[in-house]
Amino acid sequence: MITQKWLIPATEGLGFKLDKDQVVRITDVEGEQVADFIAYRADESGERLDPSVTIDALRSLNIKPGDTIYSQTYKPLLTVVSDTVGKHDLINSSCRSEMYEALYNKQNHASCYHNLNTALAAFGIAAPDQHYALNLFMNTVISPTGSTSVERPLSKPGDYIEFRAEEDLIVAISACPCSESACNGYSCGPIEIEII
Repeated sequence: MITQKWLIPATEGLGFKLDKDQVVRITDVEGEQVADFIAYRADESGERLDPSVTIDALRSLNIKPGDTIYSQTYKPLLTVVSDTVGKHDLINSSCRSEMYEALYNKQNHASCYHNLNTALAAFGIAAPDQHYALNLFMNTVISPTGSTSVERPLSKPGDYIEFRAEEDLIVAISACPCSESACNGYSCGPIEIEII
C-alpha cells in the first residue's frame, strides 16, 4: 500500500522522513535519469549514509537485493529490498556548481549538491562540504586499467529500486541536473518517490 507519493521534477530535489521499517521506492519515470540519494539518522544527524563504508562492508562496488547500506560508523541504515536495474554508482561525489564550471565552463549551474542542501535545510541539517551519495541508476564503468567513464544509465522508463529503513531517517534525493554528458542520457527527467 502506498502511503506517500511525490514526483521530483527534472533538475530538482526533495527531502522527507522515512520511519524504521518503511520501504521507499525510487522510480526512474522516463529512463536514463540519475537520482542522488542520501540519508541521515533522524535522531543523530551526524550519522549519515556512507558509500565508501558500504563498499568496504560489502566488499563490492555494486549493491543488490538483500545488501545493507551503512553509515560512516558501520551502522546499518537501509536494506536493498528490490532492484530492477542492478547498476548504480557508489564512487562519485554529487555534482556541484564548481564541477560544471571546471569541466564544462558553465557558470552557476544547477547541481545535486545544491538540491540536497536545500532539501536537508527543511530538517535543520547543515550543508556538508560535499555529499557522497548513492547515485542511483548511474552507470559508471571502470576499466581494467582503473580509468573510469560515466556512460548512459541502463534504467528504462518505470525501473526502480526499493530500500527498507533500518532506522528512522531523513532522506534527500536529487534528480541530477547534468545534461552535458551521458550521465543522464544528455537529457534530464523526473524521479518518482513512493513510501510503501
